[in-house]
Amino acid sequence: MTPTTLAEAMNIPLARAAKWADPLTKAMASFGITTPERQAAFIAQVGHESGYLVYVRELWGPTTAQVKYEGRKDLGNTQTGDGFKFRGRGLIQVTGRANYTSAGRALNLDLINHPELLEDPANAARSAAWFWNANGCNALADSGDFVALTRRINGGVNGLADRQVLWESAKAAFGVKP
Repeated sequence: MTPTTLAEAMNIPLARAAKWADPLTKAMASFGITTPERQAAFIAQVGHESGYLVYVRELWGPTTAQVKYEGRKDLGNTQTGDGFKFRGRGLIQVTGRANYTSAGRALNLDLINHPELLEDPANAARSAAWFWNANGCNALADSGDFVALTRRINGGVNGLADRQVLWESAKAAFGVKP
C-alpha cells in the first residue's frame, strides 16, 4: 500500500500516511489481510480505533471505565497497577495483562516487562493485524458483515457511523467494487 492510497483511504495528511504505510503493509501481509476487501475493512477499523493513526496508547484520565481495569480478572489484571500498566496500546487497543501476554507470545515481544513496545509503529501495526487474525476478522471482512466485524473489534458498535465512513473511503481507495 502506498502512502497516497492510505491517505485517500483515511482522508489523512500524506505525511501521517507515509509514517504508517510500510508498517501496515507488512503487518497485513504477515497476517493474511491481503485482499482489497480485507484491507479496506482493516484500515477502516484501525483508522477509527487509533483516531486516524494518531493514538497508539489509550488516553488516560483515568475515566470511570479505566479505573475498573484494575483487578479485572477477565483482562488478566491480577497485580496492583495492571490496569494502568496494561491500558490499551497499538492500533487496535490491546488491553489487559492476559492480552499483552498473548500478543507478546505471538509477536515475540516482551510486552509484560515492556508494554510500551506496542507504541512503536511496526509493533502497533503488527499487534492490530495479530488481533484481527486471532479473532477471525478476515472471514467477517470477506462476508462484508461490517457490523459484526465492528462488534468483534470493539465489543459493541461504538463509533459505527465513523467506521462506516472510513470503510467507504477505504473501499474506494483499494478499488473494492460496490
